[in-house]
Amino acid sequence: MKFKNEAEFEKVNVFGKGQPNDAFAQYFVGDSFLNFLTKPGESPIGMANVTFEPGCRNNWHIHHAKSGGGQMLICTAGEGWYQEEGREARSLVPGTVIVIPPETKHWHGAKADSWFSHISVEVPGEETSNEWLEPVDTEAYNNLD
Repeated sequence: MKFKNEAEFEKVNVFGKGQPNDAFAQYFVGDSFLNFLTKPGESPIGMANVTFEPGCRNNWHIHHAKSGGGQMLICTAGEGWYQEEGREARSLVPGTVIVIPPETKHWHGAKADSWFSHISVEVPGEETSNEWLEPVDTEAYNNLD
């Protein structure tokens, strides 16, 4: 279900919007928010609820790892998009789970007309890192339906 109204969205955003994602704002078009579900260093698995305002999306990026690694997205509220390089964008709704293997160039974010949240799970691995790349092409994003 799409949510244009932030107050209505927050009623179903069970893990909460959290704080402005200022540390990574340079890698996003629009405003995003982070609510850490595990404290950094507390667990080998990092988890955070990431909330995107309508139209917000992150840049293309790659999760690198010598072994293991990657990312999982568990969609919890609103509607969004996920796309791997060379593939069609996939619509995201609550209950969608995306498994992103390491070394896969991808992006994810809200639909233009809806707030969106997903839990981001950083899969443990050896020598993991994240490489931020170019923004998603605005015209291509605007043509998603």
